[in-house]
Amino acid sequence: MESLSHQNARLGRRPVVVLLLLSLLLGVCFGAMYYVGDLSTLQRDNSAQEARTALRDVADPEQLDQAVKLHPSNKLLRLFALASKDANEIDAAAQRLLNELEPKPLPKLGALGTLSRSDLEALRRDLKSAASDAASVAPRYAAQIKATRDQVEKDARSLGVGDDWLSGVMAMIDEQHAAWIALTSKMLAARADYYSAYEKCVALLLREFGIYKVTNGQLVFPFQSTADSYNRAATAMTAAAERTSELDGERKTLRQFQLSRAKAFVGD
Repeated sequence: MESLSHQNARLGRRPVVVLLLLSLLLGVCFGAMYYVGDLSTLQRDNSAQEARTALRDVADPEQLDQAVKLHPSNKLLRLFALASKDANEIDAAAQRLLNELEPKPLPKLGALGTLSRSDLEALRRDLKSAASDAASVAPRYAAQIKATRDQVEKDARSLGVGDDWLSGVMAMIDEQHAAWIALTSKMLAARADYYSAYEKCVALLLREFGIYKVTNGQLVFPFQSTADSYNRAATAMTAAAERTSELDGERKTLRQFQLSRAKAFVGD
């Protein structure tokens, strides 16, 4: 039969054993957590390096999809692909909006002298409507961008990337949205100026209908003041058309800038 002293000694050793086991278990847990965290950091670093290398040879935003195809498991590249897709969609939405404003193929100024009064009146109505629409559709475009942004964020979250990458890329997307809204507003303003100036030319021809003549394809007015008024409106049309062309060039520059932002994000 075990003595009382032996029983007490055995009972005294149990807490020590339990503490040792708990310490060992905690050590294993902390070690595993450190390993997982370290592995996660390593994977992120590798993913960023892979993205940096892949983007180094990308010179055009349209080539980004090819980079994703070559590295389909790289979540950072897939995030950038979502941002590129977003840019394509909001650019296309802007172009659709601008195309919808165009009343119909507009005659050149040189052809206005051959139009009947009813044709001029119909053209003037179309131009006034287009100018009014161009000045009022900006909120509609902003609403489209908001819907696109919500979908992009949903798709980005589904990739399961870290919050820092997600917030960084979404901040980049928000910045590009602001840039597109500003650019599209300028393009709408240029279109409105063009239609308004064109409408002034047509209004003057309606007022002077039956008085002006067409000689060698040129409008000839009996009074210089009338000719000056017409020429001012025509000059404003030309300036607005040139401004529209310049802004169209800014669209391409903006797309290229967005690619540069993606490269800067990965430190290239």
